[in-house]
Amino acid sequence: MTEAAQADLETTPIREAHRFDVKRLETFCREAVEGFGGDLEVRQFEGGQSNPTFLLTTTGPGGGKRYVMRKKPPGQLLASAHQVDREYRVMKALAETDVPVPHMYALCEDDSIIGTSFYVMDFMEGRVFREPVMPGASEEERRAVYANLAENLAKLHKVDYEKVGLGDFGKPGNYFERQIGRWIKQYRSAQTADVAAMEELIKYLPDHIPDEPSVTIAHGDYRLGNTMFHATEPRMIAVLDWELCTIGHPLADVAYTCMYDLLGVAGGAEPVDRTKTPGVPTEEEFVAEYCRHAGRDGIPHWNFYLAFSMFRLASISQGVYKRGLDGNASSERAKTLGDACRNLAEHAWQTVQRP
Repeated sequence: MTEAAQADLETTPIREAHRFDVKRLETFCREAVEGFGGDLEVRQFEGGQSNPTFLLTTTGPGGGKRYVMRKKPPGQLLASAHQVDREYRVMKALAETDVPVPHMYALCEDDSIIGTSFYVMDFMEGRVFREPVMPGASEEERRAVYANLAENLAKLHKVDYEKVGLGDFGKPGNYFERQIGRWIKQYRSAQTADVAAMEELIKYLPDHIPDEPSVTIAHGDYRLGNTMFHATEPRMIAVLDWELCTIGHPLADVAYTCMYDLLGVAGGAEPVDRTKTPGVPTEEEFVAEYCRHAGRDGIPHWNFYLAFSMFRLASISQGVYKRGLDGNASSERAKTLGDACRNLAEHAWQTVQRP
């Protein structure tokens, strides 16, 4: 199935909480999006729990093109969250590097157009592997896709962020200290129940930060489902969903990818059964592949990086769940995440204590 056909299956009419004036958006696009023509039709992607994402299709004379728009959600928002301008800026900056990103058309920070800031980017034809085990794929393809996933992460971490104009995109140094503080604060603001494992992590993590001074662009949500691959080849054509990107620590990205795709702890997923899905790497194999491309000998204090990633996602999940309860989430799935925070925190606390 092409990505265009897949998109039709994964979009819905614009949900009530996210409705906006489509004609005003069309007028903006005519003025700001190069090559835009025809009449605009808009549908909402089911994914994109944080920043609502929409498929823009032009029809009629001068139409026939597709675009993707991402916008801030409605309602009262945390000051440091949902910054679509940062997503736009980092992808725009990476356009001239070997990190694959979509073409950026326009950023709009005028809330009078559709009610929030948004940007418009290219719609790309390709494959998005929604499930880490890649159902139906061969062992060879799984192995090649994950090797390419690790290679492109290493490419991102090798980008000179100052040279591409991102020197002021984040604060270099003390990444984990700042991140732990941020996610504690956001967890507290969205907390709906007492979670013992979260309290243990809140005490443990700040006192066990490794002395590892690397500073790079950090994607923040790098995983298989946030990338797009060529329609027939195991070759990545786009890294997507840059909302959590900053100047940070590369090993946070590596651990997050392993946590999300290979360990089966995100979203209540089952542990990967590699006897049924040969070619999906173990965390050790993925780390080795990344290190080969990144020029590293290995990753000491690996359990800390994994536990931090689980803690961070636990806090994010709690925020999405709270927005679901408040009616501001971009997907109805948000209301089903009530146990995600607790499950992730318990996995994180177990990871801290493993040999």
